[in-house]
Amino acid sequence: MELTSKQRKYLRSKAHHLKPVVVIGKAKFSQSVIDTVDNCLKSHELIKIRFSQHKDQKGEIIDKINSAIDSHIVGSIGNVVIIFRQNLDLDKRIYKID
Repeated sequence: MELTSKQRKYLRSKAHHLKPVVVIGKAKFSQSVIDTVDNCLKSHELIKIRFSQHKDQKGEIIDKINSAIDSHIVGSIGNVVIIFRQNLDLDKRIYKID
């Protein structure tokens, strides 16, 4: 499923007040980062990731995360990226985007 522009706009507005839950910093990008993002998306559906280091590799890292966990990029501002993955369980969905 690809997000429409209206869905991305809605999710960006919902993410405005959120704080980054994952910070990619000094440590090299690894499987543990993917696992952390996956766990956060399971419970929150919509998260922010901040890059404090490796800013020049931001695009590559986000592409690796998206391909590994099947998520969608909602938006990117500076060193913060907003990622969304809808919960498969209908009862546990937080954001209704259908």
